[in-house]
Amino acid sequence: MELTLLGTGNALVTECYNTCFVITDSTKRFLVDGGGGNGVLVQLKRAGIDWHDIHEIFVTHKHIDHIVGIVWLIRLICQNMAKGAYEGDVTIYGHDEVLTIVRSIADMLLQPKQTRFIDDRVHLVTVEDGETRTIIGHEVTFFDIQSTKAKQFGFTMDMGDGRKLTCCGDEPYNECERAYAEGSTWLLHEAFCLHGQADIFSPYEKHHSTVKDACELTEELGAENLVLYHTEDRNIARRKELYAAEGSAYYRGNLYIPDDLETIAL
Repeated sequence: MELTLLGTGNALVTECYNTCFVITDSTKRFLVDGGGGNGVLVQLKRAGIDWHDIHEIFVTHKHIDHIVGIVWLIRLICQNMAKGAYEGDVTIYGHDEVLTIVRSIADMLLQPKQTRFIDDRVHLVTVEDGETRTIIGHEVTFFDIQSTKAKQFGFTMDMGDGRKLTCCGDEPYNECERAYAEGSTWLLHEAFCLHGQADIFSPYEKHHSTVKDACELTEELGAENLVLYHTEDRNIARRKELYAAEGSAYYRGNLYIPDDLETIAL
């Protein structure tokens, strides 16, 4: 299995793309979020991922840096369905609120010849807190992260052989996530900035955490590998070096600070 980060940045980055990623198992691909625009199509191309191979998508929440790219993908997929150039169906998972927004935006902005495929071959599937679905051959359990900003779901994926990957969304860990996050083989967690630069970036005012916070948490949860994302981009040239230096003081596992388009073997 592989994890490809299409984007690693927060909502207002300009030096990288907004946070979204693809989990690949053999030829099957699972896209999580789409970033804030049609840049997701560029990132997929640059990553060598054929969008024709994407048939399962999850949208975590309604913020524009996560949801707008999904509408572009719906447009592209539906156009190609109409031309007979996209095989099979696509399923988009999300909680009730986010899928209502996806449907509304598609109805308002796309043409009827595109939206006619919604509910026919483009399936908007609502998932509930604690619900498990089989996605790319793996059991995936979705959970409400209890966000105070906008309803948001994370997920945990059974990788087989007792291993699991958990995505905590783009907000700080909430204790309600412990049952899913504790003991994860791979933990994906946001880190808005360095703790040493919290006075510059004000992460707590935006309900985000620092590298130190994420690493202390992951050490306490006993996760083997930590992937940090949804970061600022002013330090992007030295982000790996700076984040690793701060994080290694609080976390003894394997710390990953990926750049856009980087692929990690799971």
